[in-house]
Amino acid sequence: MTVNDILRHKGNQVITIEPTATLAAAVRRLAQHRIGALLVTGAEHRIVGIISERDIVRVLDEKGPAALGAPVAEVMTRRVVTCDRNETIAEIMERITSGRFRHVPVIEHGRLVGIVSIGDVVKARLGELEHEQNALREYIRTA
Repeated sequence: MTVNDILRHKGNQVITIEPTATLAAAVRRLAQHRIGALLVTGAEHRIVGIISERDIVRVLDEKGPAALGAPVAEVMTRRVVTCDRNETIAEIMERITSGRFRHVPVIEHGRLVGIVSIGDVVKARLGELEHEQNALREYIRTA
């Protein structure tokens, strides 16, 4: 199973925010869409960062509620790890686990085409395991 299989099921909508938006606006957008991260995009919709719930919690702990007025650019993670549609679920699981993050934007020909989360990857992997289990049961039943 590949990243493309996940996108085929979940769609390729990606919620973004501008680097000049406030953290308060990011919090509202995260809550409104019930998601855990926003891609931060600049000119020509290029990815310039990602801001997650973890980033926001960290800055609130450090600076208190006043941090909600800060621009997203001051808090976002600038080094964004991406993947492409053809990568396998195992490859993405390894990348997420070793990098200790939960969201991976999907890039194709330099363009943002989707995003996968750890939840998407786990759901896909569980589906694979269930399919394998059913195939083994069927094999044993007919053997």
